[in-house]
Amino acid sequence: MKQFFYVLVLMFLVSFTAKAQQNVKHTVLSGETVTQIAQKYKVTPLDIYTLNPDARNGLKENSVLLIPSKGTVKIPVKEQKVTDTPSQKKNGTHTVAPKETVYGLAKQYNISVSDLEKANPEIKNGLKIGQVLTIPKKEQQVPPQETKPTKKEERKAEKAEKKAEKEEKKELKNTVQDFTHEVQPKETKYSIAKKYGITLEELEKRNPETKEGLKIGQVLIIKGNPSKVETADKKSETRQEAPKQETADSNFDKYEVKPKETLYSLSRQFGLSQNELIDLNPELKDGVKVGMMLKVPNTLPVSGASTKNFTDLTKTLSKKDRKELVLLLPFNLTKISGDSTSTVQTRLKKDGFLNMTLDFYSGALMAIDSAKTLGLNIDVKIFDSQENKNTSNISSTFVQNNLTKADVVIGPFYQAHAEKTAEMLNQSNVPVISPLSKDSAKLYSNLYQSMPTPEYLRNAMFDYMNSKNGNIVAVVDPKKATTRKYISDNYGNVRFATFTDKGGLSAESLKSLLKPNQMNYVVMETASIWMIKSTITALLAAQSEYQLQLVILESNKALDSDEILVSNLAKLKMMYPAVTRENDTPEALIFAKMYKKKNNILPNQYATRGFDVTFDAMLRLSQEKSFEETIYDVATEQVENKFNYNRNPAGGYSNKGVYILYYDEDLSVKEAK
Repeated sequence: MKQFFYVLVLMFLVSFTAKAQQNVKHTVLSGETVTQIAQKYKVTPLDIYTLNPDARNGLKENSVLLIPSKGTVKIPVKEQKVTDTPSQKKNGTHTVAPKETVYGLAKQYNISVSDLEKANPEIKNGLKIGQVLTIPKKEQQVPPQETKPTKKEERKAEKAEKKAEKEEKKELKNTVQDFTHEVQPKETKYSIAKKYGITLEELEKRNPETKEGLKIGQVLIIKGNPSKVETADKKSETRQEAPKQETADSNFDKYEVKPKETLYSLSRQFGLSQNELIDLNPELKDGVKVGMMLKVPNTLPVSGASTKNFTDLTKTLSKKDRKELVLLLPFNLTKISGDSTSTVQTRLKKDGFLNMTLDFYSGALMAIDSAKTLGLNIDVKIFDSQENKNTSNISSTFVQNNLTKADVVIGPFYQAHAEKTAEMLNQSNVPVISPLSKDSAKLYSNLYQSMPTPEYLRNAMFDYMNSKNGNIVAVVDPKKATTRKYISDNYGNVRFATFTDKGGLSAESLKSLLKPNQMNYVVMETASIWMIKSTITALLAAQSEYQLQLVILESNKALDSDEILVSNLAKLKMMYPAVTRENDTPEALIFAKMYKKKNNILPNQYATRGFDVTFDAMLRLSQEKSFEETIYDVATEQVENKFNYNRNPAGGYSNKGVYILYYDEDLSVKEAK
């Protein structure tokens, strides 16, 4: 009998709930998402998930969802079993709603606070939203009691109400921090955790099913910053999804471990902690082995110019393991092997590329000598790359000399040949350093671009001016439309001066753009000597009223004209970005002295570059860490060059070691701080 009564009551409750909420059925179409369905019926995704818990794991075509009328769905409370006991007949229940208090409920049900607390002892510690209370009913034969509480009850109720409000605020705070996130195409656990400012462990703890991977449309519970989550939810609701249902592995790629890679370098490469990487690949607990296929996220962190500390690697040398360094330099000896001495001398006078190669080589030899002095355990091999712009012998050199055994390769000079070398050595994970090219590189994971690109130099200059909160004014020649567009597209705070009919800078225009009590940076971009002179004249005239500094974004041969006085550039403290600096430290003077002693001439920029690139590579090879680990952790500075390598989002590394220099009034060149 009891079971039959239970079934009848349950059927009544189900019928009543369905009628009250006016649920409708929706058959899922191919490619539909919960967000799209919610928008169609003008309800929230959470409303749908409440009635259809299985939808959190993704939708299936032709499955049926219950859709509520807008605003009718309530958060379900724990199911109470219905029986025909006397206590149920005698008493009722109440589910606590926000802002309700013990005193208010007692008044609502015409009972005393003590009766309510007697039936629900747990409420003495305060009410909780969603809590189910037993409401005692009065016996019919007992006359109605005076509902007005005594002063003692009022004080007790007031105290309980304040405590309840405090608990309610705490509960509400906890409630608003719980949000849902619908997984979008190409999202990973790591990108979602980062998006909401939580750890991977927190995400997986609240969503254990994610340990097996993510599915598009899957709903995750997020505990994070409400404002961030609300913004993200709005974006996700308007984002269009691809109709294709992806598998759990769609957010990951397979990556084959290459030689010399470590758990540390792999974790840095994929933007994970070492524990996160091991969680994805438990086999890593036994160590990293070449050829292992790892599961890694297919979205990688973007790396900007990092703020690594510049470190003197000579103080942390390790001489345990013997390393091999290879130099691929374009001597092109086959072209001069049959020439006479006089022909070779003539060739040296005319062949600028050969002279550059020999200068770089002489600097590299100085680095090798310095390494010997420090006792570094490195073998150096030098090969002729026999290269010009279009051809080289890299392929045959690779085969004949087994370059895969090298720990680092420097060269070739031409970018295309450096890229070819990196491609051949990619599977062996041998770092290839492009020593001189400023061209943008193809993104091989083992290619290191040691020369900062012109674009990065310009960006570094603007970053510096903005970091000083300067007022930036641009004087750009109308013929340099590309430069003007670059500035307009990337730096909206820059204002442009106008010109006179004769092509000179309008002093009135310039003055109207300057700001008092603030440094005014005037960026000048023109190859016209007349325009340069008019700009300098206007700036010198305004210097008595304003703080001014002239800025150029790249080398300008027009400034070398006899018509341009260097003293005027110094008065305006002309500032510019540069790859190299002028170094008069004791160490630099010693290098210059030793180089002259050996070569009977002071080192030029290519000789110094040869020393800096080679010596930096040798020092990185001689550390307890791997070469790649030093790239992640350490920036260095040699005689004239900085080496601050940063990983490119799609692979490979770029050097973002740039100097911001200026002419001082004493005509010396100094580094801006």
